[in-house]
Amino acid sequence: MPFFSKLAPTLVSAYGLQMVLAAIFVPQKNEMYYDLGGAAGFVSTTLLSLYYPHLKAKFWDHKPFASLPPMTSFAPRQIVLNLAIIAWTTRLGSFLFARAKKAGGDSRFDKVKHQPTTFTAFWMVQATWVFLVGLPVYMVNTLPPPAHSRLGPLDYLGLAVFAGSWMFEIVADHQKSAWRRAKDRKEHDEKFITTGLWGISRHPNYVGEVGLWTGLWLLAGQSLRTPSFPRGAWLMAGVSPLLTWYLVRNVSGVPPLERAGDKKFGDDPRWHEYKR
Repeated sequence: MPFFSKLAPTLVSAYGLQMVLAAIFVPQKNEMYYDLGGAAGFVSTTLLSLYYPHLKAKFWDHKPFASLPPMTSFAPRQIVLNLAIIAWTTRLGSFLFARAKKAGGDSRFDKVKHQPTTFTAFWMVQATWVFLVGLPVYMVNTLPPPAHSRLGPLDYLGLAVFAGSWMFEIVADHQKSAWRRAKDRKEHDEKFITTGLWGISRHPNYVGEVGLWTGLWLLAGQSLRTPSFPRGAWLMAGVSPLLTWYLVRNVSGVPPLERAGDKKFGDDPRWHEYKR
């Protein structure tokens, strides 16, 4: 129970921000800031989970000499995990926001945003996503810096998986954006992209997404096996990559894109050959 109580502020942070954003944007029927709200949720919840003991001492316990320590005062594993999640969410959030702004909105919410209850539920689902996917990092942040073990082979493997997967995602997004810009300039008349990473996967950005969370989970593993955590905590944190895979493969990622592709290009034999 002490372990789960340490995660309570993180849980409150994840849901609290999305509730505030829902209160602002649901009445406006405005979906433009949905993805940006998710990014803000990851950043704020990550930092709160890291600095909560110091914030509590300063503002709740009123300890006069309490202050926020620099990032360098934390364990190397904590520093790497927190910087990784902040860098990832800042990049992805700004990318998705810029794309939605250019498109004039997000087509996923064309119907939903006119249904207040359902639209509010989407913001709460986003809070759940922020909490569960970031769980390995939040769990590691509950452990005091001296209690962390030194980085070992599994940690470097996790870091390599994260870095490689993140680069895979970034390159895929860049290639898709460049392809669209070239199409807008009438430099080609291709209906769908089949080059670069998109020539080996229909959804390489999602491959990278699942991979990077797998890497962060591996990087968190050594600390989650210490006696400070319940037995099996490392496996419990595995909900992060598993949920990411499930969502992009079966819910909000692949299925709507595949349906849209079949609707647009269903009569084109090149589309079926590409899918095959």
